[in-house]
Amino acid sequence: MAIKLVREFKQNQQLSITPQLKKSIDLLQLSRLEIINKINNEIDENPFLKKDFDHKFNSNFDGDNLLENLPNELTLQNHLKSQLEDIKLRNAEKKIALAIIQSLEENGLLHMDLDEIEEMMEYAYSIKEIEDVLINIIHDLDPAGIGARSFKESIYIQLKKKEISTEELEIAYKILFNPQFSSFDSAKIDLTMHYSEHAVETVLTKIKKCDLSPGLGFESTHIIQPDLEVIPDDDQNFNVYFKKDNFPMISLDQDLEALVKNKKNEAGKELKEKMSEAKWLIRAINKRNETVQNVGTLICKIQAEFLSNKSAELKPVSNIELAKELKISPSTVSRILRSKYIQTPKGAISMKSLLASSVSKTRKVTPMQLMEEIQRIVKEESKKLSDQKISDLLNQRGFNLARRTISKYRKKINLPSSRNR
Repeated sequence: MAIKLVREFKQNQQLSITPQLKKSIDLLQLSRLEIINKINNEIDENPFLKKDFDHKFNSNFDGDNLLENLPNELTLQNHLKSQLEDIKLRNAEKKIALAIIQSLEENGLLHMDLDEIEEMMEYAYSIKEIEDVLINIIHDLDPAGIGARSFKESIYIQLKKKEISTEELEIAYKILFNPQFSSFDSAKIDLTMHYSEHAVETVLTKIKKCDLSPGLGFESTHIIQPDLEVIPDDDQNFNVYFKKDNFPMISLDQDLEALVKNKKNEAGKELKEKMSEAKWLIRAINKRNETVQNVGTLICKIQAEFLSNKSAELKPVSNIELAKELKISPSTVSRILRSKYIQTPKGAISMKSLLASSVSKTRKVTPMQLMEEIQRIVKEESKKLSDQKISDLLNQRGFNLARRTISKYRKKINLPSSRNR
């Protein structure tokens, strides 16, 4: 059998990242302060760019003096570490406390699971030891609400530190952690059957006044500047606006463009490239701001009850769901969420913290909701229920969860197995 050489033509599609596409991707993930600095640098370097002064702009914001005058010791981590020095701690407790402090998000909450901290510390300490330090030491530090694993826990910690009455604390616990209450209104209807309406109203008012980002006031190395602002209207609907204050709006210098396009002047290649770069940057920044606003608007629409103080619970939503709704790539959504903040009636909140994943594919259930359900079932059990039995009970209600999922989240709330209960 003879071997023949045959020429074949095959057509295929391949996506290549152009330099401009890569720069557009980089722009998406810049924080507000980073992109303001980039715009100001581009204005200095590119003669075709000019700053518009038709809107309010505070020129002191982006100056170098602002960064130079920031006291480094006011970072959240340094503030918390200084408090540890005043507490008599064992060596192990101090090591665990420092590890937790370094794991905190910039808003002061702890989104890292305790088993991840256990792994980070090379299993030198158990999850039980880490949780004890978190609850008994970190949660007692200033500002109140630091180290909480959810908005609900942060609110509860803040209420405890306000030294409210035992009855009010009891009411607050039920409002925040009873999975049967889908909103503050449903909690109020049920609780007024057992407590006075005045007591329930007082607790709800105190809950709504709590700070959802207790760590932001101490963050000095990363200046927090929200890109978006949420303003409720008379009908309690939320309008989401891009904050133009302190944001340099740029445009193309039309006079210089006309000179370059004039054939008599014979503009050089480098000058034409600068003009093209300026046009691209204006389009890219406008697209970036538009995408930030679209993502933020959708998040606020989904979490409207949480933002309007009708519920303390976030609705489950993921990057993929946002991407499908907006018809953009999930990776684009991930980049948009990086270091972006929304100014809400509850204060400045990172866009990422308003997302909550669902542990079930058939029902919207956040990890916090599932842990509350498991805790409630265990508390009310007449006989010790195994993880499989708990899974069966929840699946009868449409949760569609595996036994290992129940086991995973039972361990997260430090509940022993049925054999050890």
